[in-house]
Amino acid sequence: MCDTCGCSSEAGAVLRKPGLNDYHVHVSENVHGESHLHGSDHHHEHTHEHHHQGKSRTIALEQDVLQKNNLLAERNRGYFEAKKIFALNLLSSPGSGKTSLLEKIIPSLQKHMPVAVIEGDQQTTNDAERIQALGVPVIQINTGSGCHLDALMVNSAVRELELRDNSLLCIENVGNLVCPAMFDLGEALKVVIISVTEGDDKPLKYPNMFHEADLCILNKIDLLPYVDFDVRKCRENAMRVNHHLEWFELSAKTGEGLDVWLEWIKNKQKQH
Repeated sequence: MCDTCGCSSEAGAVLRKPGLNDYHVHVSENVHGESHLHGSDHHHEHTHEHHHQGKSRTIALEQDVLQKNNLLAERNRGYFEAKKIFALNLLSSPGSGKTSLLEKIIPSLQKHMPVAVIEGDQQTTNDAERIQALGVPVIQINTGSGCHLDALMVNSAVRELELRDNSLLCIENVGNLVCPAMFDLGEALKVVIISVTEGDDKPLKYPNMFHEADLCILNKIDLLPYVDFDVRKCRENAMRVNHHLEWFELSAKTGEGLDVWLEWIKNKQKQH
């Protein structure tokens, strides 16, 4: 079990490049809290975990796991900064439109910078295949029953991608507004995406995510005439949680509002 959020991580993470063999990443943790990484190109998955029972041990593991994740995240961040890679961690609940948004912006961004994508899902390579069709490097991380990406998974994926200097890396996290907020991946910025079909109280129901985010995108605004959603109220709720939050309203389907966000990405990538 993942001691920080309660999700099962027994299967380990699996890296998949569409059309190629899987690359399995296995993490085992011994009673001393030492982690071991094993990579292989076969299809056998093994995870060995040893836990002491008792509340004090659970708390110790939670602190230890997050600490090790944060240390590796800093290594990732150092690598990105050295190569001038602008990394965005895209977070949302399932169905908010993360992949559709990437499909819409990548063709325009490719004219100005190299782009690569890491896709996070519990199963399937569906999203990676959609991104691969755009002609950019992409790798799928399947977390099994895990509910978030972590710095180790991203580190392993980056080694497979061979990222170019002065590029953009989009990390599409597992659809979940809770656990991914806890895990630093080494990204430059966290982008939380919500849609008008989800309810304008999302920032108040999931405050940790919005507190940790740097930018909020309200997607599917083309559906506003058909849903009961108060844009002003949603933005106010988000700003109550994080008054530094940048805010964009757009539609991945119609393209409305996309130009503003595209210019934001290009400017940030140049400054990074």
